[in-house]
Amino acid sequence: MHKSVMLAAVLAAGLTAPALAQDITVGVSWSNFQEERWKTDEAAIKAALEAAGAAYVSADAQSSSAKQLSDIESLIAQGVDALIILAQDAQAIGPAVQAADDEGIPVVGYDRLIEDPRAFYLTFDNVEVGRMQARAVLEAQPSGNYVMIKGSPTDPNADFLRGGQQEVLQAAIDSGAITIVAEAYTDGWLPANAQRNMEQILTAQDNNVDAVVASNDGTAGGAVAALAAQGMDGIPVSGQDGDHAALNRVAKGTQTVSVWKDARDLGRAAGEIAAALAGGADMSAVAGAGLWTSPGGTEMYARFLEPVPVTADNLTVVVDAGWITQESLCQGVSNGPAPCN
Repeated sequence: MHKSVMLAAVLAAGLTAPALAQDITVGVSWSNFQEERWKTDEAAIKAALEAAGAAYVSADAQSSSAKQLSDIESLIAQGVDALIILAQDAQAIGPAVQAADDEGIPVVGYDRLIEDPRAFYLTFDNVEVGRMQARAVLEAQPSGNYVMIKGSPTDPNADFLRGGQQEVLQAAIDSGAITIVAEAYTDGWLPANAQRNMEQILTAQDNNVDAVVASNDGTAGGAVAALAAQGMDGIPVSGQDGDHAALNRVAKGTQTVSVWKDARDLGRAAGEIAAALAGGADMSAVAGAGLWTSPGGTEMYARFLEPVPVTADNLTVVVDAGWITQESLCQGVSNGPAPCN
């Protein structure tokens, strides 16, 4: 009998969860650690598990879907009671979910959809993130030639974001105000790939580009670097994640918006949910959870947190929240927006 099954039996006998949490270990499989934000997520997960008296173990797949499968096999062999998985490839992760299910180990699909009803889906509303990105860029540049720098083709979030962006841009496209002249996926979300794509697009378009809807702060950074190399510093560019470098770009005026998904909230929720599921709780009992139908028609339990678009108009929100120091936010900025003025 797996430990989580025994824990559920003890819970049913009337013992309290804190007395049991010492026996719970939660394994986290990270797709990679290239993005600044994952370190923040990890710290929040660790803190939530520590508060519950549960242990934390992890593995970094280093952007390899094959390594992620072997990582999860190893975590299962170590006897984890629940898994939190940031999937490198949503399609390739299936065998790992099956292996966990075979051992009675609950799975939390972290921030990226694992389209399987056996995985609890925890994320921010990524379609709304896409809408927020497009709204901010459209407000800054209501006409002209648009470039769409998308996320990784193996991450369902890339298409959730792109769908939200299109919702907002469609009316301007239909009216002829804007034209999408190019779009490209960014393999692995790597900033270097985004920069290369943007460079090629600028060459093909003879620099006739007026706005860039980039899907996260890493790809935004790549796009901004390509634009800067052509002396095109005033082009509106979107992003997301609230990366410190990106927020500094917003303060400097080289990035228009970073949709902030407070990774501390997401990580804390993941730790709490994983510990509860490890202790025998049902997915339906998770606070804030509800049944959700995926684009592929899979009905599963999910919880969505709300993002916040950060622009030059509300930069103080990330400082007030303790997400970034004023010094880091305002580095190299003079006479900028509050609080950098």
